[in-house]
Amino acid sequence: MQAPLMAINSGFDNQKYLERQTAAILERVDRFGNKLYLEFGGKLMFDYHAARVLPGYDPNVKMRLLQRLRGKADIILCLYAGDIERKKIRADFGITYDSDALKLIDDLRSWNIHVTALVITRYEDQPSAQVFKNRLERRGGVRVYTHRPTRGYPTDVDRIVGDEGYGANPFVETSHPLVVVTGPGPGSGKLATCLSQLYHEQRRGVSAGYAKFETFPVWNLPLKHPVNVAYEAATADLGDYNQIDSFHLEAYDQRAVNYNRDMDAYPVLDRILARIIGEQKAYRSPTDMGVNQVAVGIVDDEAVRAAARQEIIRRYFRATCEYAMGLTEKAVVYRIEVLLESLNLRVEDRTVVAPARAAAEQAQAGGKGCDGFFCGGALELPDGRVVVGKNSPVMHAASSLVLNAVKTLAGIPDPIHLLPPAILESITQFKRNILGRTTISLDLDETLTALCIGGITNPAAQAALEELKQLRGCEAHLSHIPSEGDQAGLRRLGINLTSDAAFSTKNLLA
Repeated sequence: MQAPLMAINSGFDNQKYLERQTAAILERVDRFGNKLYLEFGGKLMFDYHAARVLPGYDPNVKMRLLQRLRGKADIILCLYAGDIERKKIRADFGITYDSDALKLIDDLRSWNIHVTALVITRYEDQPSAQVFKNRLERRGGVRVYTHRPTRGYPTDVDRIVGDEGYGANPFVETSHPLVVVTGPGPGSGKLATCLSQLYHEQRRGVSAGYAKFETFPVWNLPLKHPVNVAYEAATADLGDYNQIDSFHLEAYDQRAVNYNRDMDAYPVLDRILARIIGEQKAYRSPTDMGVNQVAVGIVDDEAVRAAARQEIIRRYFRATCEYAMGLTEKAVVYRIEVLLESLNLRVEDRTVVAPARAAAEQAQAGGKGCDGFFCGGALELPDGRVVVGKNSPVMHAASSLVLNAVKTLAGIPDPIHLLPPAILESITQFKRNILGRTTISLDLDETLTALCIGGITNPAAQAALEELKQLRGCEAHLSHIPSEGDQAGLRRLGINLTSDAAFSTKNLLA
């Protein structure tokens, strides 16, 4: 089901942006005449980072863009074989990148947009990549190609632009003047696929060009604009940092923002493009390659700045938790700390942090935690009110928090219970006696299930259920790292969660 295109809401005008972005892409297609390969960076759908830093931005506005271009464009998906092999996870959905690619194909089809082909990049006979290829071809009806690592890349241009390099890759047949090349996450091999296609097009006598579409960093915003700083925070694990495009400054005497990987790759990319298309300096700078028009949609700069500052704080909390869980290195945390300091930000500038920590302290003072741990949470409702929740022997802090939030929204007074004792007792007995769990308090996923059951006979529970949709987009903080069940429930409700880097149990397998 296609969501309606969001109108102006707070800081961003989707319609204005969509019109300008469509025109910019079509102008670039006209520039190259016969064929344009457009490297489509960032998330194609559900771009929640953009929606968080640009309040009012429709997370699926790029799909509206593709719909406008549908009659003129082919779509190629790229997926790095190494990401399939190591089961890399997309954090905002909690699914692997190969599953995300399948989901993306399904989502595109629901918008009546069909994928021309999928390319597994840097393929080196990984067994899981071969299984994925077989599965997609046999069930999905999608053409799947494999491209091996490009020999000679990045220094040996003669080898790269030759039979041993791009020439060794199979050519993906396309039929439209615009070819959108996209994929889940960074490092999926989009650029290499574009260049490989350009090489084969040239050998076939077709004049083709290349361009890049990425939302962030925003080239025509200041270097230290919070939106651009938020991009650095989001990619701290990749070591990305923004800088002034020196090539653009020299060519045009104009300041433009780009990032280190594009800057580092430009000299080699310029040589490769010149060798393929036979034209020196097709682009005079990395910024020239881009078609990004997102700045046009910003209609309230102060609202956007405030939202981007909050995103930087969120990224800091995520990094500290990932470090505690062994998923990232301390250098990533330090990097985001520097970004916070550069904008004079403190984590307490996030409204829900202090109340969540205070709730944990109240749980400890009352002695009503679980297994000796005392956890708290806070959530800011759409009208600005902040509600809190604490853990107990019966339920997790996230469960208490969400129940308190929907009770507040529904106007249900505290003495009224949403979950009948019989249902709670049944679930806890099941966890203890059947599953053999030592911790039997209800996580949020379990609590939501119990709430649905209670809603059959309890009018208060039914009223609370109807308020759950109001929590989408709300900000919340927990004083501890949430369990898998809490994370899943909060993600499904669309709550923007952060948490302190503390564990809620001594068990290594919680």
